[in-house]
Amino acid sequence: MLEVLELSKTYGHIAALRGVSLRVERGQLLGFLGPNGAGKTTTMRSVFGLVAPDSGQVRWGGNEITEEARLRFGYMPEERGLYPRMRNLDQVAYFGMLHGMSRHNAESEAARWLSEFGLADRAKDRLEELSHGNQQRLQLAAALVHSPDLLVLDEPFAGLDPLGVAAMGEILATQANAGTAVIFSSHQLDLVEDLCDDVVIINEGSVALAGAVRQLRAAAPHRHLQLEVRDAPTDWIDTLRGAAVIARDGDRVRLDVSEGVELSTLLEAAQEAGDVVEFSYEPPSLNEVFLAAVGQ
Repeated sequence: MLEVLELSKTYGHIAALRGVSLRVERGQLLGFLGPNGAGKTTTMRSVFGLVAPDSGQVRWGGNEITEEARLRFGYMPEERGLYPRMRNLDQVAYFGMLHGMSRHNAESEAARWLSEFGLADRAKDRLEELSHGNQQRLQLAAALVHSPDLLVLDEPFAGLDPLGVAAMGEILATQANAGTAVIFSSHQLDLVEDLCDDVVIINEGSVALAGAVRQLRAAAPHRHLQLEVRDAPTDWIDTLRGAAVIARDGDRVRLDVSEGVELSTLLEAAQEAGDVVEFSYEPPSLNEVFLAAVGQ
């Protein structure tokens, strides 16, 4: 289990972290969310000793993290952390050897991961010859080659096409199911909602919200109603009480509905206005929970 306990860090007059705490268990996939500049990368770098916090602790398995323990971690930074002119297979194998693998095992696992990511035919190419998406895949292979106990990924889905996003999401879920503790940051909140049971939302260096995605959505004070009413007057929705329009696209409208509003009353109004095609009542999405947590 990884524990980040009350981390604080300042750079001059800028407070990057203000008592940040989080934990991720083995077998858990945790989404670490926040606006740009919120402190996500600083927190992640603290896990690897790349940033020395002013106060607080980072622990693994209840103990202070040693260099030996860090050899069992995998890290994928947001910025490209690979060598542009190094051949791809050699590069992934090299990172495996840095984590204590023998050359034979590192090369074998590097070849396996390149095949897993559809890069087997690019093994002898250089990184600079790959597309952005394939460079992202290679960087993840370098983080996975030594079968880490903890996997920390900073924006791993950036630059990937939908097929690449789906493939990477499946790999992260597989790693968690195999017992790896996985924490990753992403601005693709619909993807986080699909992959993660739990999230931590950070804003201006502090944890703004944390917990199970389902519980955070359920605890939101408002609910949303998705409506599609055909052949209705354009202004019919303006007569509803206790409902505010969030988005509108032709006959489709999304409403913010307070908890005290009777759904039967809204349904009757919609049926009187026209032909009801859709009437869907649900808590806000993770994206909407996120925006509320960071004050937007």
